[in-house]
Order: sequence, then C-alpha cells, then structure tokens
Amino acid sequence: MPKLIVDGFGTFEVPAGKRLVNALVDEAGVDQLHACGGFAKCTTCRVQFVSGAPDEMTAAEKEIRMIKGLADAPDIRLSCQIVCDRDMRVKIISRLTGTARKDAGARPADAVEPPAVWTKP
Repeated sequence: MPKLIVDGFGTFEVPAGKRLVNALVDEAGVDQLHACGGFAKCTTCRVQFVSGAPDEMTAAEKEIRMIKGLADAPDIRLSCQIVCDRDMRVKIISRLTGTARKDAGARPADAVEPPAVWTKP
C-alpha cells in the first residue's frame, strides 16, 4: 500500500489505485475541496507535491492547468486526476475551512473522470 504523507495531518496508508482526492478525505481526514465533483473542471482540489509527484497527468488536467494559469507550477497538481500508485508527500492548499462554501463538493467517483488519457506534463 502506498504511503501518503500530508503535511500538517500525518502519514497514512492508502489502497493502491485510489484517487488522491478521495484518499485525502477518507484516509487523511482532510476537508479537501473538490467543487466540480472530480471532473478536472474547477481546480479547487489542487495540492502541492513535496515528493512523489506522478510522471504523467491526464489530458483533462493538462488542459485545465493551461486555462487556469497553472502550467508554470509543476508541483501544483489536481488531486482528482491522480491515482495513488506510489509514496507521496503533499501540502494541502485548498480546504473547505475558511471558505463560505456549504460543502466541499460532490464525492468524486472511485475512477478518474473524465476517463483518463495519460500524457506527459
């Protein structure tokens, strides 16, 4: 099982293949935002990688990163588009706490959505 280190929250074992956004909520207990429900549309689920960032990203993540001006920040990634397949260390930068939102967003599905087309960053 991959190890997920979340700065300020602790270290957690995560089932291999689980979406990072869901692991942050389920295993780490983070009030991680995911306003669009995990479809790579809003970027509210972004995290900052300290180590263990995936070598690939989905085409959907790549596209929204360009639109939202995140292309020049390689350590900032969308947790809804990442599968826990290795040890990772992240900083949370987008939480429900401190916002006026009523909730973090609809729970993302277990599989990456839209269906993942993997590419290089």
